[in-house]
Amino acid sequence: MAVSVTSAEARDGPVTTGFWALTLGSIGVVFGDIGTSPLYAFREAVAGAAQGQPVTRVIVLGVLSLILWALFIVVTAKYVLLLLRADNNGEGGTLSLMALGQRALGRRSWPLMALGVVGASMFIGDSMITPAISVLSAVEGLKLATPALEHYVVPLTVFILVVLFAVQSGGTARVASAFGPVMVVWFSVIAVMGLIHISDDPSVLAAINPWYALDFLLTHGTIGLVTLGAVFLAVTGGEALYADLGHFGRKPIQAGWLYFVLPSLLINYFGQGALVLSNPAAIENSFYRMVPEILLLPLVVLATAATVIASQAVITGAYSLTRQAVQLGLLPRFEVRYTSETHAGQIYLPRVNRLLLIGVLLLVLLFRTSSNLASAYGIAVSTTMVADGIMGFVVIWKLWNWRAASAAALIVPFVVVDTTFFSANLLKLLEGAWVPLLFGIAMAVMIWTWRRGSGILIVKTRRIEVPLNDLIKSLEKRPPHIVKGTAVFLTSDPSFVPTALLHNLKHNKVLHEQNVILTIETAQTPRVDQTERVRMEKISDRFSTVRLRFGFMESPNVPKALVIARKLGWQFDIMSTSFFVSRRALKPSAQSGMPLWQDHLFIAMSRSANDATDYFQIPTGRVVEVGTQVTI
Repeated sequence: MAVSVTSAEARDGPVTTGFWALTLGSIGVVFGDIGTSPLYAFREAVAGAAQGQPVTRVIVLGVLSLILWALFIVVTAKYVLLLLRADNNGEGGTLSLMALGQRALGRRSWPLMALGVVGASMFIGDSMITPAISVLSAVEGLKLATPALEHYVVPLTVFILVVLFAVQSGGTARVASAFGPVMVVWFSVIAVMGLIHISDDPSVLAAINPWYALDFLLTHGTIGLVTLGAVFLAVTGGEALYADLGHFGRKPIQAGWLYFVLPSLLINYFGQGALVLSNPAAIENSFYRMVPEILLLPLVVLATAATVIASQAVITGAYSLTRQAVQLGLLPRFEVRYTSETHAGQIYLPRVNRLLLIGVLLLVLLFRTSSNLASAYGIAVSTTMVADGIMGFVVIWKLWNWRAASAAALIVPFVVVDTTFFSANLLKLLEGAWVPLLFGIAMAVMIWTWRRGSGILIVKTRRIEVPLNDLIKSLEKRPPHIVKGTAVFLTSDPSFVPTALLHNLKHNKVLHEQNVILTIETAQTPRVDQTERVRMEKISDRFSTVRLRFGFMESPNVPKALVIARKLGWQFDIMSTSFFVSRRALKPSAQSGMPLWQDHLFIAMSRSANDATDYFQIPTGRVVEVGTQVTI
């Protein structure tokens, strides 16, 4: 986003001069999703509890108490006060937590990897559902203003979403600068709305007592669990507090939530509750019924702006998460475009943008109302929250050096609450919850296939590769024709001869004066310090190895990194340097270690991968591609 902080600031909070600017920015970006939940969360929870029967006082107070304590336990205690402290060099989010846990264990853990993959897959699924349900729920206010406009709700929603995704390629810097002020207005307005209506029935404040929540669950059986699934809509977006840690820092996010956002949300929910207690018919759309008819259209406009902001936040979050997954080797390379010259975090992934738009439009056209779509919403976020809780236990236990029993005593209650919400959302499986689950399974299969296929490919290529030291000794005994200039050969393992080098010797029968075996590594940290970016080693008169290290949230820029290498003593002229890249043509093999369908999926994913030259930002005029055919 437009503002970012250092790792030290993420842990300890930024300097005072930027604190309020970062707090304002966090209100605009971090809280967009959870901040628009009052549009539908209370209405859906009460409707789920009533099951078509008249709304009673027990239902209203029970739902309000559940919402209040869900916000306190899941969002405030777990994310704001606990997990925001589990930063990976200043960064947060599911994949950052996974990398942090693996670093704490000192090894690659497949269970942790699986949790990270599941959590990340569900977050991307949430990136499709949030724009659909948020914009739909805002535009549905038109039905109350003029019932004749009901038929225009879906077309208008589709139009807004198409425009939103269309402007992504131009960057969001200018729009993002207005996010904070707009959301401040939004939270202020919903707080005032709530304050006005609490006086309709001040006894609604009794719902602060957690007994109303417990009593409702204990006395309503299955209906109580169904209601809990709808109550979870009030905390969707809570995981975004942690995911955006690196953009704004821990203290600004905590301040924005505790002193402004949380009070505004609670006041509005209690205002809706008081309104429904005094007028049960208002539950039809308890949010929009809080304002007189003359203010309905302005509120619809403001709500639409707020939901667009909430959608923008999860869209850019999906871009960032996908890039992290690529850097960690979980997905093939995607084209990344930079929309800002000053802020590296502002990126645009065309393919991800198209897939998200298709998914969002399908959801809108399939479900058509926010009430129908609410059934599909909670399962994605609750799954991510369960994964975060389990991975958080590993970090607290191993990295923070707590005793296992103490770490469990702290985190298990949160995991139990998250698992309860997950179970409640599973009850809506046939009503729409299958959508994010299906998407999550598809994403997990793709990641599993990519990891498995890449491993098999490495094993197969190792069988025909030659150790680099053996080749150097052979060339010293019988040197080929030497040509001027420097050749850079990209490879994943510098101990073996790159395929492009072997083909250059075999077909062109020449060797450059200087040959660099270049390896690009992804660290288990979000960013790598410039002093650790380059490692150089001269292994003979004509051969050197260079290792470039990038964090999993950084975009690998080879030319910029090589500038550092020049400062370390590598003398080369970029205009007389050629980069040799291998391009593999894959074909399925009868002896593959994967089923045939998985072979074809891996090959299709490989073909769709962005060109290495573009991904590593290497000047195309200096690249020589060498094609090879490999069976897998």
